[in-house]
Amino acid sequence: MVENTNEGVNPLLAAALIGIGATAFMDLWALFLKIGFQLPVRSYDMVGRWIGRMAHGQLVHINIAASPAIAHENIIGWIVHYLTGIVFAAGLLTLWGPGWVSRPTLFPALCIGLVTILFPFFVMQPCLGYGIAASNLPQPDAARLRSLMGHASFGLGLYVSARIVTLFLRAGQL
Repeated sequence: MVENTNEGVNPLLAAALIGIGATAFMDLWALFLKIGFQLPVRSYDMVGRWIGRMAHGQLVHINIAASPAIAHENIIGWIVHYLTGIVFAAGLLTLWGPGWVSRPTLFPALCIGLVTILFPFFVMQPCLGYGIAASNLPQPDAARLRSLMGHASFGLGLYVSARIVTLFLRAGQL
């Protein structure tokens, strides 16, 4: 069993709450861009397909959209999306310490948010067939900018979510 820190919060619970909150913040940002600017919203079905095809031994795809679909790939993609947010929040708490939750500051959250872009640019997108940093997509610069804005919003979401967790801590609800 994980014990609470001297700041009074279980680090695993904090990582889960902050990661889910930050990921939801990122998704709300994407929804805002869709409604306000008619920009396409991310689809996580290809992420789910990628994860599902890994179970069949295929990590890299020439074009993930041309790979056979798997059952429930959209649901799998969304679950992986939120689990990834939790893992990145746990990374923040590991690097800055669980005490950061009691006194969250914006700089570490934005740093983690921006560093998280390395995963899609150099792992996920090449494995999906999109190339390094979306270089194989028709408008790579636009895709990069949307990714950068999305991951910056995730960083801001880490901070906002930690502030909310802090409010619950101070109220004795966590």
